[in-house]
Amino acid sequence: MAINVNTVYQTVLLILNKEQRGYMTPDEFNSVGAQVQLEVFEKYFEDLNQQIRVPQTDFNYSDRVENIDEKIAIFKTFGNAIYDSLSTPGQTYFNLPTTDSYGATSTFYRLGTVTYNNEVELQRLQRNDFYYSEKSKLTKATTTFPTYLYENQKLFVRPTSITNNIQVDYIRKPLDPIWGFTVGTLGQYQYNATPFSATVTTGSRDFELHISEQTELILRILVYAGIVIRDPQIIQAAAQQVQMDEMNKKS
Repeated sequence: MAINVNTVYQTVLLILNKEQRGYMTPDEFNSVGAQVQLEVFEKYFEDLNQQIRVPQTDFNYSDRVENIDEKIAIFKTFGNAIYDSLSTPGQTYFNLPTTDSYGATSTFYRLGTVTYNNEVELQRLQRNDFYYSEKSKLTKATTTFPTYLYENQKLFVRPTSITNNIQVDYIRKPLDPIWGFTVGTLGQYQYNATPFSATVTTGSRDFELHISEQTELILRILVYAGIVIRDPQIIQAAAQQVQMDEMNKKS
């Protein structure tokens, strides 16, 4: 379940306006919201790395590794890599998917497993190993044991006889939140709850983060809001609360 963009925006405005500290325009909120969503999203991977090294509880809903993975799972997807033998003369490679297998356009963020024919996992190699392994019959890649080099968001696959059926599991980038609006007769901003349409560029789009992140999302936006309206008290109070929440998560 996504986090409602209007709920977040109205909460931020309520806190800012409680003591008439200032105002955050929709455009400012949308820009800050996109930045904060990326910050929270990127932190998942560091948190997961830390928690994997810590013994976890056997109780359901309390395993921190599973909880973090559940948050990341929102952005997990897969698709077919696109073979390209024409763009660079003498070089063949696969481009990363731009549309996943669910038919949704997605922006690639992190690479996961790469498979051939949906059954053989390719071994990822660094550049030196990728080239040296091809010099020996014992280590040379085959369709049974294929390898790949990942550079410049391209997959260089060996053996070169593989020209299709390369599937990629990956993490996509979150879509930017949008608080869409219309302007009322008094010049006020009125929330447009219609789902955002890229065709007519109107409507709203919710935050894609897990619903449990709503509090941290609001607090982090308030930190930036304090900078926008130049209020150090807002910055300090929100930043302290974010830091306290972070310590509680890791303790």
